[in-house]
Amino acid sequence: MHELSLCDDLLGQVLALGRQHQARSIVGITVHVGGLSGVEPMLLATAFEICRVGTLAEQARLVLEPIPVRVHCNHCGIESETPNNHLQCPVCQSPDTDMVSGDELILARVELDTACV
Repeated sequence: MHELSLCDDLLGQVLALGRQHQARSIVGITVHVGGLSGVEPMLLATAFEICRVGTLAEQARLVLEPIPVRVHCNHCGIESETPNNHLQCPVCQSPDTDMVSGDELILARVELDTACV
């Protein structure tokens, strides 16, 4: 389960941001997960439940936003969404495509509680 290692690294980045901004807690974390990122969202969510215990992110909500696979067709020039692992152009059926999105794992947003008491 490499999601545990990914989550540990992700949480390390989030906690560093929290310390940098003197946060009392991490409120929310949003991660963009591409369909071909090699990450299983349910396993990442489970890993998050394990990794966040005892940290500033212990009460944080994790939002995983799926990013669809999109390709640019070098034959007809169309950019379109395709099913995962079917990277041919859905318009002209050409296999000559370049992936535009869908393989990313991006820390998109971190919400911090920095309110003074």
